[in-house]
Amino acid sequence: MAADTGPIGGEFSHEFIIIAETGESKIYADKEIFNVDLSKYKSNEESLNNVRKDFSSIYAVTDEKYNQEDFNNKVKKENQIITKGIEVGHIFYFGDKYSKPLNCFVDHKEGKKVPVKMGSYGIGVSRLVGALIEVNFQNGVMKWPKSVSPYDVVIIPNINKNDKQSLETAIKIYKELQKQKIDVLLDDVDENMSAKFKKHDLIGIPYQIIIGSKSEDNRFEFKEAGTDATLFNLKEIIEKIKN
Repeated sequence: MAADTGPIGGEFSHEFIIIAETGESKIYADKEIFNVDLSKYKSNEESLNNVRKDFSSIYAVTDEKYNQEDFNNKVKKENQIITKGIEVGHIFYFGDKYSKPLNCFVDHKEGKKVPVKMGSYGIGVSRLVGALIEVNFQNGVMKWPKSVSPYDVVIIPNINKNDKQSLETAIKIYKELQKQKIDVLLDDVDENMSAKFKKHDLIGIPYQIIIGSKSEDNRFEFKEAGTDATLFNLKEIIEKIKN
């Protein structure tokens, strides 16, 4: 989204925004901005120029850059979107705003000195965490995207002081998943299963293996966060996690 440069200055800037009604940034956009086919772009100069051209041609601004007349003239009424979002990144083009005062010049191939063209970009790591939670927390359940989750799966055994079988089984599964290079967490805390389920619905590890009364014949309850559990054997569980 085209954005105000603020105190940093420069010729122009853009924000990267995740759409969320709880966001602090109000945005105005043509809905076509959400329909651009990213798969058609490649990692070469021509394709990158096309990325810039395609996205720049579609109206999408934050409230600081919003102009009602421009919005109405450039975007069909049925395509107008007014919503909120969370800023998770910002890029700036400074040109020679800072390089000239700092006497930061380079030798041009024609033999003259020219000021360095400058820019900056930043990813709001802490903002990303909040934004991911806002987007993925639904009905009291959190599910981290696998790409950023600290673990792929958590093993939740029903721990009974008089019967260690579930915990022993969980430890065996834990060791096997580690051999398979799967990031796994074993919940060996001595607390009731209801409390464990509530806890892990909030922690948000994408997958859960439940070792309890419903386990049978080396088949265990396996579920994706926010869904119902189904019985699978360990080989099937490993395949599902890896895929």
